[in-house]
Order: sequence, then C-alpha cells, then structure tokens
Amino acid sequence: MLSLLISRRLPDSVMAEAAALFEVTCRPVTTPMNHADCVAALRDHDLIVPTLGDAFRAAAFAEVPAPRARLLANFGVGYNHIDVAAARAAGLAVTNTPGAVTDATADIALTLILMTARRAGEGERLVRAGAWQGWHPTQMLGMHVSGRTVCVVGMGRIGQAIARRCHFGFGCKIVHVNRSPKAVDVPSVQMSLPDALAAADIVVIATPGGAETRHLIGAAELSAMKSHAILVNISRGDVIDEAALVAALQAGKIAGAGLDVYEFEPDLSPELAAMENVTLLPHLGTAALEVREDMGRMALENCVAFAEGRDLPNPV
Repeated sequence: MLSLLISRRLPDSVMAEAAALFEVTCRPVTTPMNHADCVAALRDHDLIVPTLGDAFRAAAFAEVPAPRARLLANFGVGYNHIDVAAARAAGLAVTNTPGAVTDATADIALTLILMTARRAGEGERLVRAGAWQGWHPTQMLGMHVSGRTVCVVGMGRIGQAIARRCHFGFGCKIVHVNRSPKAVDVPSVQMSLPDALAAADIVVIATPGGAETRHLIGAAELSAMKSHAILVNISRGDVIDEAALVAALQAGKIAGAGLDVYEFEPDLSPELAAMENVTLLPHLGTAALEVREDMGRMALENCVAFAEGRDLPNPV
C-alpha cells in the first residue's frame, strides 16, 4: 500500500476514504509545512496532499535529489506555494482541484463586495459596541451596488462566476481583464488593465497567484481607480502590493477594500486592521464543508489515478 502524507487534516469523510486506500500519515498541526517538513515528506512518502502555504520550493527538491514521492496532489486550485518546474524536474507530477472551489469562492467575492460597499462590517462593530443610537436618514451611507460597473481581473472559472452573479443578480455592467482574449458567457467588455480600473466602481481580483501576477495591483493601478471605488481580492494576497493599498486607502485614492487573502498571510498589516472601510475575512473562500469534501475527494482521485497508472484527472 502506498504511503500518503496529508499535510493538514481534511474533513472526516475524506480522511476515512483516504485511510481505506492508502497508508495515511496526517500532520497533527494546522500550520503550513516549512522547508524541513517538505524535505522529509519528499524523502519518506510516495504521495503527498499539500495545501496553501506548504513550502515545496526549489530548495526542497534540491535537497532531495532522488525523492521517494512521485505526486503532489494539491488540495486547492491555487498552487503558487509549489515550484512546479522543480517538482517536474525531480520526477513528481502536480495536480490541483479546479471546479470544486468555483462557486464558493465567487460567493465570498460577493460577500466582500456587499459588506464593503454597504459598510456592513463597520455597522456590525457599531451595534456590538453598543454605540448605535437608532436609525436616521444619513447614517452610514454606502455605495449602492446594483447597476454599478464591475471590473473582474482574471476571467477564469471563478472570475466568470463572479461576473455572472454581478450581472444577472445585480444588473451590473461587467468589464474584464485577461492575459489572452477570452470568450465568456456573460455580457462583458475585455479591456486593458488601466482602462478597466478607470472604468469600474468595483474591482475584483480573481487571477492565479505566482510570479507573473505578484504586485499586479500596485500604486499606479490603485491611482487609476475612481476615488469612490472599492477593491476586492479573493485570489492570492501578493497579487496586491499591500503597502501600496494601505497608502491608497489612507490618502483616499479609493473608498475601501474587501480582502479574503493577504500578502504576508496570516500576518496582517496593523494599518489595514485599523481601518473601518476595510472588510477582512480569514481566507474563507472555500470554507464550506461540502466544498472542502469535494476538494479532498478530487485530490484523492488524482492519487488513485496515479497509483493505478492512469492519466491524472487534474494535472497542472
């Protein structure tokens, strides 16, 4: 029976299924694997199910020139924590879990849009603090979302799901930015990044992470946005230059931000934490039981296919 390392405990139903198929080792902690953990995993196990933040960088593969491991079946659609080229050079295949996360992540984007535009986090804090003195006509006026122009940066599965929700649910006009021409199933105009940012009332970042998109949104891009616009990020934290975001918010260059991910996650900028016009969530994009179960089963399907010598369902 092949040895399978699961980097952090998955839902019980997935763990039970894994135990029936493989000799399973599961780390007893919820923190990401560091370099030493990754080196040991590559040396001691046949299959590995890593997830967000596990440090499978080039240095880990370099330290184990002949790894026992042959598959990294990533739990999650994003895999910027894995050096895929170095993994392949060491003889490992890499898979992920696309599709399973689409709707849940798009739902969180809408949550952040509505919470930030309508000042819901700020309002809840007011009520919980016992500071609310009752309704009045000009209290906590926010942005009306219906009919606004929404820019989606990254029109993959998740980006399109966000666009559909905004257009068909709220009557929003959609513009989008994508690295290549993209045919989509919602009325949308593809534009350059500067033009799309300048046109939008709401900007949602839905790109993959990695070197190509690191600091895609920096000081220049934030300056291109409207002063009443809000920025939402459900992709990877380092797609936004967090220091530039703090400066733009402090200077009033944009009206607010809704974040589910952070550049130095889980560390949070104290300046962001202090701002009432920023909605902060603890990376909840896929945090629904059935979604995490689907992700786990998809990762296991890749492991089973590998063990049986079949084509991998979800190679990256």
